[in-house]
Amino acid sequence: MPRPMIYLLILLVCASFVPLALIARARTSVSSRPRIHIVPDMDSQEKFKAQSASLLFSDGRAMRLPVEGTIAQGELQDDDHYYRGKVGETFTTTFPDQIRVDRALLERGRERFGIYCAPCHGLAGDGDGMVARRADELQEGTWTPPSNLHDKTVVERPVGHLYNTISNGIRNMPSYGSQIPVEDRWAIVAYVRALQRSRRASIDEVPADKRSTLR
Repeated sequence: MPRPMIYLLILLVCASFVPLALIARARTSVSSRPRIHIVPDMDSQEKFKAQSASLLFSDGRAMRLPVEGTIAQGELQDDDHYYRGKVGETFTTTFPDQIRVDRALLERGRERFGIYCAPCHGLAGDGDGMVARRADELQEGTWTPPSNLHDKTVVERPVGHLYNTISNGIRNMPSYGSQIPVEDRWAIVAYVRALQRSRRASIDEVPADKRSTLR
């Protein structure tokens, strides 16, 4: 092979590494400028961010309320038994079909109860949570004690009433509907029923092979 051809071949081989070197440099370098975006995929587009201003509307706000009378897809919530704890205008005494009361649900309810309910009602439901005890110590006269979940009036309330209390609050207790998902609210109701049952169960309700372990 002629010597010029050899030099040309070497030059071409060396030149072929230049694009690879540039790519490697671009991937590892730091720059304050945006990278080259060959296929934008709508990653960068004109939009209004939350709480930003807009001249399109007379009130100057970009965020808009939903159109009156509209419901987001999948959020119709037309099952009153499941979403509101009612059958007609009466609080239900049964759990909805979507809720399977089993050990997993009770365990979930125990966890959620410990987070949202125990600070006031106490872990056992006696109304002696850390918040309630602190308020009693302060004696400021503005505190309404939380209900003892084992009181007869609470025990006799239907499960739909308990669910509604979690969803919408009662007296000084705030609503937790925006914080606790629907299924978790039913899980808490199931756990409250288990707490109440623990103090009212008879020996006849305990399996025969378990009675010897009771104290």
